[in-house]
Amino acid sequence: MAALFDLSGRVAIVTGGNGGIGLGMAEALAGSGCAVSIWGRNADKNAAAVTRLKATGGLVSARICDVADRSAVEEAFAATLAEFGRVDGLFANAGITGPTKGPFIDRDMGDWRTVMTANVEGVAHCFQLAARHMVERAKAGDPFGRLVATSSVASIEGAAYNEHYGASKGALNAFVRAIAVELARHGITANTILPGWIETDMTAKALADEKFVKAVAPRIPVRRFGTPADFGGMAVFLMSRSSAYMTGQTLVIDGGYSIF
Repeated sequence: MAALFDLSGRVAIVTGGNGGIGLGMAEALAGSGCAVSIWGRNADKNAAAVTRLKATGGLVSARICDVADRSAVEEAFAATLAEFGRVDGLFANAGITGPTKGPFIDRDMGDWRTVMTANVEGVAHCFQLAARHMVERAKAGDPFGRLVATSSVASIEGAAYNEHYGASKGALNAFVRAIAVELARHGITANTILPGWIETDMTAKALADEKFVKAVAPRIPVRRFGTPADFGGMAVFLMSRSSAYMTGQTLVIDGGYSIF
């Protein structure tokens, strides 16, 4: 059974892999034999993540990249391909919450554009380049590819006062389903992961609010907030050959929050 999840010889990119959920995914991938390229905007966080991941014994590197910048994505992808020779999986985890929260009726539409650019266009940039490479490999007799996007339970619930973020993640779900159908013939799968309330830098402010915690924690059936490590096993599964027949799915990892 272990061979089903052996990622030796595979190469994965994890955007936003220098912290939070992305780092949890990257650590599990590296620990399962996958070479990992971390893409992030913060050089210090990238370096710290590489040091941590090298403890797994895996092959790891990092690139400075803002996924909202097409030219930066093209440069990072070309450099990763030159370094590792191939890219088998791309975990599009980088994203932002709304620049400001507050009532929709007072929303500056500039906030919408900022969120959509990072959370939807940023993923599209990464997936398009990865898919082109994977399709070329498939046509050459090497059909394999894994595209995984980090969405949010905000895409399936009413994200009051943060509708622009919820809308961006809802668009991401639809986008991934579309390319899942289009790319399946090439041995490429595409899925989204929908995290609930997870302990990361992005949620630190909310989880430090005692009133918020008292209101939300009882709504989580497993009775705890999630951690980045909770996403490692799913990342390995989605990267492995074991997930070859699963595509176009929205996989909720929220401790039961969204069904309670």
